[in-house]
Amino acid sequence: MNPPDPQPPAVSVIMPVLNESRHLRTAVRHILDQRYAGEIEVVIALGPSSDDTDEIAAALAAEDPRVRTVPNPSGRTPCALNAAIAASRHPIVVRVDGHGMLPPDYVATAVRLLEETGAANVGGVMHAEGETAWEDAVAAAMTSRVGVGNAAFHTGGAAGPAETVYLGVFRREVLERLGGYNEEFIRAQDWELNYRIRSDGGLIWFSPELRVSYRPRPTVRALARQYLHYGRWRRVVTRFHRGSVNLRYLAPPTALLGVVAGLVAGAAWHPVALVLPGGYLAMVLAGSVAQWRQLPSWRSRAWLPVALATMHMSWGWGFLTSPRSLARRVIAARRPMPADERRERPAEPAESAPPQAG
Repeated sequence: MNPPDPQPPAVSVIMPVLNESRHLRTAVRHILDQRYAGEIEVVIALGPSSDDTDEIAAALAAEDPRVRTVPNPSGRTPCALNAAIAASRHPIVVRVDGHGMLPPDYVATAVRLLEETGAANVGGVMHAEGETAWEDAVAAAMTSRVGVGNAAFHTGGAAGPAETVYLGVFRREVLERLGGYNEEFIRAQDWELNYRIRSDGGLIWFSPELRVSYRPRPTVRALARQYLHYGRWRRVVTRFHRGSVNLRYLAPPTALLGVVAGLVAGAAWHPVALVLPGGYLAMVLAGSVAQWRQLPSWRSRAWLPVALATMHMSWGWGFLTSPRSLARRVIAARRPMPADERRERPAEPAESAPPQAG
């Protein structure tokens, strides 16, 4: 007789949440309904939300003992992640956002890939799905090479080593050895952590088998703000980790400079300079037409060029205007965390923290 299969490793799912009342209950349900034979716990780190996120989280914890909450008074994503890691107990740590929807076999597939590849972190595709015409357009832009370049976690591709992946499923010992997320990085904390993992000799593994549904920002303003911060903090990463920049990150600021320079020179010197903004517009329109088949309506198709331009210009402006003081603050604040200062994970589950006031 064959021996029984060993019990799969227990898994801690960590969720940083802030103003996630729209999607939180569904996101947690997708975690609790995983087809996984091992133990799963969910630790929700609650920022100072202004909606009823805290009440929803408290109800989820009351309904299922696998769900617990911890406070995150700062509201910062990396602080929330570190607080949830510290309060969790299991050897595999799965990051999920409050608007991320896991497919049923996500955890089982990720644990298998960790074992097969020996990776420190595995992740997959950020599968954007909209619920309105605008969100459909943003989703198409986020899966387009015109929109995000050749980033596999946006556009897909073959399994293999990667610079970074969406969200991530980690070995706890790696997170503890490296001191967790850098709490100075309000944005780009995933990329920065994965850079340190790779510098430490760890493998980051991308697999299209891991596919998480993502809800895009619901307005033009919210998307612009999101990508402004992406660009600003990616510049901080390049200043903090010298040599980490690549051509994909330079494309949006280059496009922005070309558009502005062409418009100014076209008005002040000669209309021939308008070829620069005209060329950019042609590229955006061509990229939009190439994505039309993904879109369900003419309204979403009409929004697509706006979404692409918003992503490019906001990211580029954030990158170009990122103040050096941000990088200096990060450099001054960050130091290696001695072993005796690392957070010790609790031996027994902690009681759920009381909900914060919104």
